Amino acid sequence: MKNLKLKAARAAKDMSQEQLADACGVSRQTISAIEKGDYNPTINLCISICKVLGKTLDELFWGD
Repeated sequence: MKNLKLKAARAAKDMSQEQLADACGVSRQTISAIEKGDYNPTINLCISICKVLGKTLDELFWGD
């Protein structure tokens, strides 16, 4: 399932996939795959993404 919440949160911060990836220490392709729903990130990566975007795990990954 696509992660549109992640994409929207990234866009709201005016960040590119590359910028988010750099901030989290992963490749742009990893961020792209998460947004497309092709990759399930580790909990540590989820937490890192949330910290960078100022969101909670529920808001980006587990909420409805």
